[in-house]
Amino acid sequence: MKILKQIFDFYVNSSIHVALSCFALVKLTQFMFNISSNCSVVNFTFFGTIVAYNFVKYDALARVKKLEMRSELKLIALISFLSFIATVFYFLKLQLVSKLVGIGFLILTLLYTLPFFPNKKNARNWVGVKIYIVSICWVGITLILPIIDATIAITLDFYLKCVQRFILIFVLILIFEIIDLRTDDPNLQTVPQKIGIKKTKILGYSMLVFFCFLEFLNSNFRFPLMIIELIIALIISIFLTFSDDKKSKYYSSFWAESIPILWWILVFIFC
Repeated sequence: MKILKQIFDFYVNSSIHVALSCFALVKLTQFMFNISSNCSVVNFTFFGTIVAYNFVKYDALARVKKLEMRSELKLIALISFLSFIATVFYFLKLQLVSKLVGIGFLILTLLYTLPFFPNKKNARNWVGVKIYIVSICWVGITLILPIIDATIAITLDFYLKCVQRFILIFVLILIFEIIDLRTDDPNLQTVPQKIGIKKTKILGYSMLVFFCFLEFLNSNFRFPLMIIELIIALIISIFLTFSDDKKSKYYSSFWAESIPILWWILVFIFC
């Protein structure tokens, strides 16, 4: 059992699980907009997520806190390096405009992680900004990038899906912020820190209702897809309801992050 737990922890800590969530959202985008499967975009997103998340999680620890490189961290560093090579390989296969979009979100990720100005904190520590930067990055990589690379016409449906995707990621991050309430720096001014857990949950419920409403405005409305989105919104609301600062890290870092994967599986089976 100990070995299985170590493997599971490595799977979560190395960001493979969150990369699968990102992968699932790209596949959903391709389905929603009838885009033929593009391995370059999907693989760039998957491997790029591993690189970006591991960089965000472990850069400060290695660079500032001089974290000792345990065996697990060495293996994570190796996975990240191999993923970086794969990311560059698939990046070169993207359309030129897609490369520019990818670079734009890379800069945003670096801004989120690194202090570019002397004696200034990185964007991750800017008051109240973290949740918006992460949500925008996920919208950009999982929705905007695949559509631009496929040269799909930008219509009202595109903007509706951008808002829906932003809401989905935003509410999922609210769960993370509630779980991390006891450990987050009070100066971060996360949503639960500013308005409390109860109001944060009400905000999340309201956004999920709006998320479902927007689907009715889609010109390519599909009833099975709508039902699945209602199920996903209900599942997220349940996770939000039971989230508190005493929950295990797996509640958010594994179970909540599994929701996009579940969404994609349901669409793959029933649509």
